[in-house]
Order: sequence, then structure tokens, then C-alpha cells
Amino acid sequence: MKKYTVKDYKSKTKPIWCPGCGNYGILNAIYRALEQLQIPTHKIGIISGIGCAGRLPGYMGTYGFNGLHGRVLPVATGAKMANLDNTIIAVGGDGDGYSIGAGHIGHAARKNIDITYIVSDNGIYGLTKGQASPTTPLGIPTKTTYYGNIGATFNPIRTLIAYKASFVARIFSADIKHSTDIIAKAITHRGFSFVEVLSPCVTFRGKDQYDYFREKSFYIPESYDPSNEVNAFDYANDEDVFELGIIYKKSRPTYDEALEEVRIKAKKDGVPSKLGLLNNFEV
Repeated sequence: MKKYTVKDYKSKTKPIWCPGCGNYGILNAIYRALEQLQIPTHKIGIISGIGCAGRLPGYMGTYGFNGLHGRVLPVATGAKMANLDNTIIAVGGDGDGYSIGAGHIGHAARKNIDITYIVSDNGIYGLTKGQASPTTPLGIPTKTTYYGNIGATFNPIRTLIAYKASFVARIFSADIKHSTDIIAKAITHRGFSFVEVLSPCVTFRGKDQYDYFREKSFYIPESYDPSNEVNAFDYANDEDVFELGIIYKKSRPTYDEALEEVRIKAKKDGVPSKLGLLNNFEV
């Protein structure tokens, strides 16, 4: 049996992100998580939207697809449902996921599609040169908010818990070891896994953002019970700090498991034959 290494998960294309970009940490954590899990490269699909993080599939020695702006989750859902044996990882940024793509998150989460969604969050549109995003903090000047952002800041963790995502976590791109551990757990979790990454944009938010993430972050204690939704919301509602680790986790049937149950019931009840449907298909 082949022993996979980080090298196997890399493509020959070299990343072209800005020096110091948090996406380098995310990419390396994904490499190491896959090596740890020993998932064959031909059974992995990396799906992305548009933006700086959208480049990531090109740096993977696996199958990959760079989709349309905000449409990463519909594509990832289709890839998973087409072949349930494959590991599907969706990646994107805060602009791609929380703005034009925001309408898709709730449905992928509530249906509990068995995919992992990793969002590189720097509170800015980096690829299009520094406009405010849904997670830009209040008062921060950007190309589109010259006198400071005046829109309330989107809270991804609170939103995903409310959407009933079965795995919700946060990591910091500068901590590769911790990020590797959490991403590996997200991938092995059965159901919709959401991982928010504090990912500094050194170009448009500067080194101050890195320092801010570092100073405001703390690791969730091992004694914490992530299945307690009330406690998870308490963490999510505390917007003065960034909790790192698994904030919420609860096992429930995945979409494909629920669909299989419907198929079995329909076959038992004879619904396909009564309706004259699926007669030419195995059910």
C-alpha cells in the first residue's frame, strides 16, 4: 500500500500569494492533514470560488475545480453527491463565501452535506485590491469605506451554529500544528464541517492585523464540551476575542444517509412502480 507524503499532495505550480499571506499557512495545514489521514490523491476534490483563496486548487496534486464567484458550495455538493467515496474540501474567502455566496451556506449546513468548508477570513477583498468585505470590522478604512466601515460585521461562527452545521471550528493560519489537527478532524467528521481561518492580509490590512489576531486569540480548553449548543453560542457571541478550536460539534444524519433512507422506504412501499417512475433504473 502506497504511503502518501506531503509531496504527493502538492502540484508543480508554485503559490503566487503575497509574501506573508495567511493562505500559505492554510495550504500547508491542508497538505499535512491529508498526509496524516492518508487519503489517496485520486479520491480528493478541492473546490474553490473566486478570490485569493480561490487559487488553492491549483497548488494541490489532487482533483480540483475553480468555480464561479460565491458558488463553491453548490459545486462541492454536486461533486460529493456524484461520488460519496470521495473527500470533498471547499475553500474560499470571506468575500466569496459571506457576500455573494452567503445564500448557499445555510442550505449546505442544514442538509448536512458531507463536505469540509474552509474559509480564509481576512476581512477584506484582497484579489480586487482592498474593498470592505462582510467581516471588515467597524471603523476600518478600506478602498470602499474611506472614512471607515459603517456596516455591522458578519459573525460566521454564530451564523453557522444557527444554521445547524454539525462541525464548527476556528483556527489561526500562523499556527500550522493546531490548524493541521483541526482540519484533519473536520475532514473525518461525517457531515458539514465549517472551519473559519483567521488569515491575515498583509497587503491590504497590514502587519497590525496579524498582531491583532495573535493578541485576541485563545485556545479552547480541552475540558470544553463542543456538543453543548448554548455554550457554543456563548463563545460565538463574545466578539472581543477569537476562540481557536472546535466550537460546536454534534453528530446527526448526513444528507446522503437521509436520502438513502428515503430510497429504501420508497422501494419498500412500491412508490416508483405506482408512479411509473424509475422503472428503467435500479433502486
